[in-house]
Amino acid sequence: MKTALVHDWLNQLGGAEDVLEELVHLYPGTPLYTSLYWRDGMPAHWRDWDIRTSFVDKLPLAHKKQQLYFPLYPTAFEQFDLRGYDLVLSNKSGFCHGVITGPETVHICYCLTPTRYVWRYHQYAEQENLGRMTRAALIPFLTALRVWDRLAADRVDYFIAISDEIRQRINKVYKRDAVIIYPPVATERFEPASRLDDYYLFVGRLVPYRRLDVLIEAFNRLQLPLAIGGSGRDRERLEALAGPTVTFLGFVPDDALPDLMARCKAFMWPGEEDFGIGPIQAMAAGRPVIAYKAGGAIETVVQGTGVCFDDQSAETIFRTVEQFDPLTTSPSFIRRHAEQFDTSVFRRKMTTFIEQKLEARQHLAI
Repeated sequence: MKTALVHDWLNQLGGAEDVLEELVHLYPGTPLYTSLYWRDGMPAHWRDWDIRTSFVDKLPLAHKKQQLYFPLYPTAFEQFDLRGYDLVLSNKSGFCHGVITGPETVHICYCLTPTRYVWRYHQYAEQENLGRMTRAALIPFLTALRVWDRLAADRVDYFIAISDEIRQRINKVYKRDAVIIYPPVATERFEPASRLDDYYLFVGRLVPYRRLDVLIEAFNRLQLPLAIGGSGRDRERLEALAGPTVTFLGFVPDDALPDLMARCKAFMWPGEEDFGIGPIQAMAAGRPVIAYKAGGAIETVVQGTGVCFDDQSAETIFRTVEQFDPLTTSPSFIRRHAEQFDTSVFRRKMTTFIEQKLEARQHLAI
């Protein structure tokens, strides 16, 4: 079976890239089509992959500011020649589901979200603190991008959603059904610790939509220790807001993350995420999660594993932390809950789904 993988861009690390790693694991040696690839800034082992880029890869500043070229991505993905493939797997949050395949090809899209900056533009612009000039420049393209994105969705044979929230968005925006297969989390890397330390924790990219500003404001008032791990363009602004009980750890290496998670009082998640791998990692380490009640957290943070708050405000976070006692939770119960999101579950469900759809296509061809 001849297979191709498709991914939006390879210039940053996050949940989408965790999924991509697993798809490469399932289909080793498979060609990977993407708009651009920042070779020097990405993991060294990616250089062993068969990565095929579009013309966007050669444009100025594309590797670090891919947003500059949003209007060009539809063309970039449509120009890939995918003739002869039996299976195409697109790992999409942007435009990569718009590749053109032949009638003999099964195209399965693992949808992280319908393109956020197209369908939720005002929220995206607000969360990302886009300047007035940038907002004005993008608006003329939005209608055309929405039309293209909606039509591109018709090229996909089957959609997989990462959560029920995304399944509903796919249905509303693309008028398509989708099955839910949760993203992979390597829960075996984490385990509960024998002792806890006196700090609350956040780990993730420091970007505006994560709403770390209100989290910091709440902990300034609580005067409780908050450790923030990760890097990102919002760090300087956030450091200026932080009081003496807030510590910035910078980039947290993979080998240091399990212990850091396992010893925290609770893991904080103040932003809206379509799924959210960080909370699952914390739960795999037996720690409860205090999260904003939106997106993936609605499905992953359930009774006994933490608590959700309804409003993204410092006052609400202040009250929630003050009233929630992490010591009343069971680390073993929380750990068992996290295991349903393990990498092995993702691999099994993806393999089963793909095999079923390929078999159905073969029966139709007979």
